[in-house]
Amino acid sequence: MIHSYLLIAISVIFTVMMLVLLGQKLKIAYPIFLVIAGLIISMIPNMPHIKIDPDFIFLIFLPPILFEAAWFTSWKDFHHYKRQIFSLAFGLVFFTSIVIAYFSNYFIAGATLALGFLIGGINSPPDAVAATSVLKNLKIPKKITSILEGESLINDASSLIVFKFALAAIVTSNFVFQDAVEEFFKMAIGGIGIGLVIGLGSGYLLRWIPSNTNVDTVITILVPYFVYISAEYFDFSGVLAVVASGLMMSYNIRYLTHATRIQATNIWSVLIFLINAFIFILIGLELSTITANMPTHTLYHGIKYGVILSILLLTVRIVYCFFTAFAPWYLSKKRKIVEQKPNWKDSLVISMAGMRGVVSLAAALSIPTLIENGAPFPHRNFILFITFVTILITLVGQGLLLPLILKLLKYENNNSNLTLEKQEIEILTQLKQSSLSTIQQYMTDTDNPKDYIRYYHKKLENELTLWGHKKEWTTSTEVFMHNKKENKKITLLLIHQERKLLNQLKKDKKYDDELLRKIGRQLDYNEIQITGFE
Repeated sequence: MIHSYLLIAISVIFTVMMLVLLGQKLKIAYPIFLVIAGLIISMIPNMPHIKIDPDFIFLIFLPPILFEAAWFTSWKDFHHYKRQIFSLAFGLVFFTSIVIAYFSNYFIAGATLALGFLIGGINSPPDAVAATSVLKNLKIPKKITSILEGESLINDASSLIVFKFALAAIVTSNFVFQDAVEEFFKMAIGGIGIGLVIGLGSGYLLRWIPSNTNVDTVITILVPYFVYISAEYFDFSGVLAVVASGLMMSYNIRYLTHATRIQATNIWSVLIFLINAFIFILIGLELSTITANMPTHTLYHGIKYGVILSILLLTVRIVYCFFTAFAPWYLSKKRKIVEQKPNWKDSLVISMAGMRGVVSLAAALSIPTLIENGAPFPHRNFILFITFVTILITLVGQGLLLPLILKLLKYENNNSNLTLEKQEIEILTQLKQSSLSTIQQYMTDTDNPKDYIRYYHKKLENELTLWGHKKEWTTSTEVFMHNKKENKKITLLLIHQERKLLNQLKKDKKYDDELLRKIGRQLDYNEIQITGFE
């Protein structure tokens, strides 16, 4: 039996990898391709039904996805675009939930307002992985990706809070608005608090325990699960807790050694890729289970309402994005003076990137089969089906249309690479100047500097001269093999000095975060060549 399960697991993973490669060959974002592939596979005769446990998705899949996204979020960009991010993550989610609630109450027979809010909470959060997968190969401004990534960090929490309140109102038939507001702030503040405390504590733990690359990497994987479980145990928001802990730990990467940073980054990259690929094919495979539990006469209505709901979700997002972008600018004289007129193409891209995915499906699957009095949960299978239709239409439809729309609009990234190149030269120049000062001091303190020390001194001077005239960065491949021990010592001294200054430059918030990360990774690679992983 174990061998059979293992064979199935290996077959699924291999199939997913082949589908991803095929999607890459066809230039289709892999979430879109995997959902379609899973849908086709589920229609094969005698294909066994695959049932997804929502707790399995929430507990196993969601924490690492959120933690990884928070870890690599730019603090500078998040702070700079915080108004747009929080507007989308909270304002748009609540506005969408309200519109969907009243629509469902009016058009779906037997649907109460509480049930409408439940449907709204399920379908309001866009999927970050789908959006970034579709957009990553397109030439769009960094501002857009920063806003979408920031929105995805928080909107899952706000939508799940709406979902939980609506679910409680249906199951218990008791809902008090004042209590709901108090509970909302309790869940949000408590979740953030637990995330910050555990994130800070985990950082100090990594600094305190003896350094071991494998152990440290495993701890980074365990932290999001511990944070999520702890927050949920106290009835706080596990999503916000994980996001807060990820942001806290990413702010000070000195918790980890250079070797751990390299290894953990590679392992996390593979882990998140596998999780996302597995989730999206499961979304397609789940269709057979959903339709098997639905009466045949409701399939037509499910498709109809799913299509209408998808159109409504897109319409609400477009109206909200354009209104919040243009209305404040037109109504504020100060903004007209300080800020440029918003670009309507930016608002359209943000609107079209609102594709639904795993959180919506997991929330729908977590609906209980019975309510408190023992009666069946109203319209449970119907909600599951229209949620699947919504995911399919928004993910596949918008995901395939967005690149075409960008091409028709001739929408391109207006950000010049010249600015980043200039910042890179400035950063590297400062780092090398710091190393030059260090080695000059080292030569002053040494009575008879040896040849390799003079070499480093001359090499740094030549590089700084070259950047000053040609604005190019070249590296020497010459390696001095003699005096290996002292050679390593002086090289590590210079790398540590450059990393110290790099950390200071991060606090200044003058340079691009991704560029600083890139240079930091290069320093890690330079160090790993000398020290090895252990």
